[in-house]
Amino acid sequence: MRISEYVSFDAVGLAELMAKGEVTPAEVETAARQAAQAVNPRINAIVETWPADDAPGAGSAPLAGVPFLIKDIGVAMAGRRTELGSRLAAGNVARADSCLMARFRRAGLVTFGRTATPEMAYSITTEPLLYGPTRNPWDPERSAGGSSGGAGAAVAAGVVPIAHGTDAAGSLRVPAAYNGLFGLKPTRGRVSMGPDFDEVFNGLAVHGTLSRTVRDSAALLDRISGPEPGDPYSARQPSRPYAEEVTRPPGSLRIGVLSQAWGGRRTTPPVADALSRTVRLLESLGHRVEEAEAGLGAHWEEFVLANARLMAANLTAQIDELATAFGRPVDSSTLEAPTLAGYRYGQRVSGAQFVTALTIRNRVARSLARSFDVHDILLTPTLPELPMPLGSYAEGAEALDGLGWIDRLNDRSPFTMAFNVAGMPAMSVPVTADTETGLPIGMQFAAGHGHEGRLFRLAGQLEQASPWSGRTPTVWAASPARP
Repeated sequence: MRISEYVSFDAVGLAELMAKGEVTPAEVETAARQAAQAVNPRINAIVETWPADDAPGAGSAPLAGVPFLIKDIGVAMAGRRTELGSRLAAGNVARADSCLMARFRRAGLVTFGRTATPEMAYSITTEPLLYGPTRNPWDPERSAGGSSGGAGAAVAAGVVPIAHGTDAAGSLRVPAAYNGLFGLKPTRGRVSMGPDFDEVFNGLAVHGTLSRTVRDSAALLDRISGPEPGDPYSARQPSRPYAEEVTRPPGSLRIGVLSQAWGGRRTTPPVADALSRTVRLLESLGHRVEEAEAGLGAHWEEFVLANARLMAANLTAQIDELATAFGRPVDSSTLEAPTLAGYRYGQRVSGAQFVTALTIRNRVARSLARSFDVHDILLTPTLPELPMPLGSYAEGAEALDGLGWIDRLNDRSPFTMAFNVAGMPAMSVPVTADTETGLPIGMQFAAGHGHEGRLFRLAGQLEQASPWSGRTPTVWAASPARP
């Protein structure tokens, strides 16, 4: 199977080819590895590959034989390293599969490597000291986003059609927007975090995927959703498979638009123009679009402070556990400046402050939920600006404390985190691109708790009305290497 043929299929399409016997799983895997070899030296998206020793036969599972990559955090594959993008956890090998990894196996995916993440997934750009920066395939001088930046760059460049990611503050949607992909953050409790990380950041973090087509994300979510015994959160199971929702008409939706973010960060002209074009497209499809007033339920400073306390306290506990397990110090020899600042900040969070932060989390959830009494969908830009240049995000980070770093995260990605706090599903859709640079621009659509089906119906419609699959980046597995 030629690479040019391989990259022309999505995951569902590859699985269908193998099920029909038109191509073998071994041929598909070889093409994926060749694609990785062709582009990874230029984008640094994959930190390790390994022999796929558990590949199922074609047709034995819904996505049997489809090449797949997991993120270097949040999911454990027995016998493989999970290093969290950090020198503190370097060499860490998982003893057993996590619940999600077992579901990936049952889906038939051929997992042959892990993708880059910023240290502890504590950033929205993937530039860890451990493995170096991940570059955006559309412009290698720009960030691929984070924290699932390695996954985003690998999928966008054609290495795999779909890859695993996590999202605690926008970590799926940010790389989706930067890399021109579809990325959906599921409802809290939709996908099990167990058995070791049931409440990552107290429910702010979820598992998901990044893909080039909507149907791929839907098909895989069907295979990995549902609670495990003892999970602290669960979401209502859908009435029909998500894969069926993609082709169902969404009807005329009431869509509320937030063009400016809650915290005051102004949307830049290229993104504002893309939002206007998206609104016109939605109206042409029969949706009722109007400006929305979606109350956050807290002052912005209060919101940021609560997030900083929740995230830093959780980070501190995780770092202490890792330091004890590996006998390593907690200092600048093992941790980057922002992570170390978060650790020290977390040490000072009191029990009462932590409980107050949880109360604010619940206020935000209830306030945003009321928005969906008026609107079926909320629309925002995924990000207020185009992909940032590499190195720019961490400028001056040494002078920031733990609160200052989380304030920077929320300032640079002001639209995404509220839906993590509220536990609601939200997706970034590559509806359009910047007219001047050609860089992709993602639009975020959010729905009420448990309504991924509504999002998939709308995404399927948008994919048909404004196809993005024909757009390919500068670094593309099927293209000749460029300097």
